[in-house]
Amino acid sequence: MDTAVSIVMPAYNAVATIGAAVASVLAQSHEDWQLLIISDDGRDYAEVLAGQGIADPRLRFLSTGRVKAGASNARNIALDRIATRYAAVLDADDRYKPQKLARAVAALARQPIVSTALEVMSEDGRSLRTVAAGPDRVLRAGQHKWLNFSMDTMIAWDRQACDARYDPELPNMTDLDFLMKLYRTSPASFHIGEPLHDYVKLSVSMSNGPGVTERMIAVKTLLLQRLADGYYPMADEEAAESISEFLRLSRSCEKPYEAALARMPGLLFEDQIEPLLGRPFAP
Repeated sequence: MDTAVSIVMPAYNAVATIGAAVASVLAQSHEDWQLLIISDDGRDYAEVLAGQGIADPRLRFLSTGRVKAGASNARNIALDRIATRYAAVLDADDRYKPQKLARAVAALARQPIVSTALEVMSEDGRSLRTVAAGPDRVLRAGQHKWLNFSMDTMIAWDRQACDARYDPELPNMTDLDFLMKLYRTSPASFHIGEPLHDYVKLSVSMSNGPGVTERMIAVKTLLLQRLADGYYPMADEEAAESISEFLRLSRSCEKPYEAALARMPGLLFEDQIEPLLGRPFAP
């Protein structure tokens, strides 16, 4: 069975973080992979990594040919070029645990979409919390966000069973948009409850920093309208309403979170929303 995995990594202003991200791929116990690094800032990341002592024939280097074309455009360029059955995503400021690909490939034999629990990390390498840690389980599409209530870049998928492209028009939450497109042909996913993906919370990013509250409210409102309009047909018939319910709750947390963050610098959005979930996610 073909177990090769293509990992897609957009790179914009990533000089300070990409070495650790790539090193985490090089450290994988599953060695049948290729990593496609897509420069979105005009930098030669082969040269950047070589300067950090990192080189490997499994690294491939592409470019958007622009500056700040966006992570979605960069990812789509790579997705249009890969030929492997399995694919995964890794941002240039995040990291994989050494067993991430091995566990994901094994799980892809059972379900065409695999998610893993997260370890949320600070920029200086401190562990802040985990998200979705616990037993391994199958999740219906409508259950996914109630367990994985943080970001969704931690997935791997079987491109023969489900595939999609990223929406370059969305300013954020592109990973959820992409996931809902994968669920068009798959009613469920497999969740690995061991935290195998390091999600590094940057002080300024698409999900943090000035003006983020208004941007997040706007995109959550847009996704809710899309769901209401049937923009995301999913194999799980209950998924649209369940994800909509989650998004309404998540949107309602944005303003309170902004106020709470002003009182308690360093507070995570995950800490704000988790106590409000209040519903089982297991079948």
